[in-house]
Amino acid sequence: MTVAALMAATPPPVAAAAQQHDHNQHKMDAPAPSPSPTPAPAPAQHMHHGATPKPGSETPKPNAQVASGTALLPAAEGGQHGGLHAMTGDWMLMAHGYAWGAVTSQGGPRGDDMAFVQSMGMVTASRPLGDSARIELRGMFSLDPLMGRRGYPNLFAAGETANGRALVDRQHPHDLFMELAARVEVDVAPGATAFLYGGPVGEPALGPPAFMHRRSARYQTMSPIAHHWFDSTHITYGVATAGVRARAFQIEASAFKGREPDEERWGFDPIKLDSWSLRATFTPSPNWAVQVSHGRLESPEALHGGNDEARTTASVHYARGGLSATLAWSAKNRIPGDVLSAWVAEANWDVDARHSIFGRAELVRNDELFPEHGHPLHDRPFRVARFEGGYAYRIPLADKVTLALGGSVAAYAKPDALNPYYGDSPVSATGFAKLTLGD
Repeated sequence: MTVAALMAATPPPVAAAAQQHDHNQHKMDAPAPSPSPTPAPAPAQHMHHGATPKPGSETPKPNAQVASGTALLPAAEGGQHGGLHAMTGDWMLMAHGYAWGAVTSQGGPRGDDMAFVQSMGMVTASRPLGDSARIELRGMFSLDPLMGRRGYPNLFAAGETANGRALVDRQHPHDLFMELAARVEVDVAPGATAFLYGGPVGEPALGPPAFMHRRSARYQTMSPIAHHWFDSTHITYGVATAGVRARAFQIEASAFKGREPDEERWGFDPIKLDSWSLRATFTPSPNWAVQVSHGRLESPEALHGGNDEARTTASVHYARGGLSATLAWSAKNRIPGDVLSAWVAEANWDVDARHSIFGRAELVRNDELFPEHGHPLHDRPFRVARFEGGYAYRIPLADKVTLALGGSVAAYAKPDALNPYYGDSPVSATGFAKLTLGD
């Protein structure tokens, strides 16, 4: 199991185990500067969860935290990627992950029932490079390929293939290698950092943070049906990103491989840098992160091999107290082809230490629901909505280890033309048990 493997692979926590994961941690051992009437701006910090300044320091807290790839979320989300920490020499090690058992019944004639396990484990190693630079090495892995090539049922989802056929009303499994990348950052001015990120597997600067890294989707077992409008590049075989980050903004550009991963989930795809993207993120306070991005993808979909894609996204993320929320929009323009848009709104509210309620609403214009050539609805776009809500109950098992039990129910809105295939009013239900190492 991924979580157990990570716990076994991580050295026993030492004195630093209780510290938060901060890439400037080693610099904090130096004496704090004398307070001045006007404190200097905070150095831009890359972190997976909110880190606090040295006690007595007047350095302001960062406004954002890195979520997936180089994408940012509000710092007020707290330790979404908190986990086990340990020091070995100058290296700070961190491990976190989850194993998520689920049973779903997707309604209607095209629905299906299935029990499955999702998993993700992440390990990082970071250290300073002198007084003004840092490096982080990242590995992220999943045992989702054990589900089989067809993944799990997810009504109205579409994208990628299994055994050479289009996956429709199913979510494909993620690859074993979700990220193998490194990030180097250098302080270039007071309050500003330049960074390089990349590797054989990573995520380019395109779209909001991937859904499994957003706290607003903390207990959403099913992937968004708009996954391929927002997140299809979160596992990309070949990424290089350069950017500049300050406390209130980040600007970055990527070169990456546009083609989505193939259906051989256990190995590596050929690495290319044939596509590009630009992204700007505004973080005016620790409670808000706003991003806009645009990319040109070369032949992203295997079943539309002659089509490139221009993708534009925008998203707003909010966090305060136990509430995390996301609102996102995307338009993918097939070249040549139609412009297909999607909206996602989702939120998670941790009512207290044990109880959470969550929900997601989506509106997607999808032309892949009938991939069979010759079908009367082949390539015809339909606007479909999904509304899902649920509840989770957390049980602490050990330090940084939590079991969450819960479930959700989903309903749909669709054109009448789809009723013969999906039924008049399909309803889906999902129950889950999520074992998490970290926050």
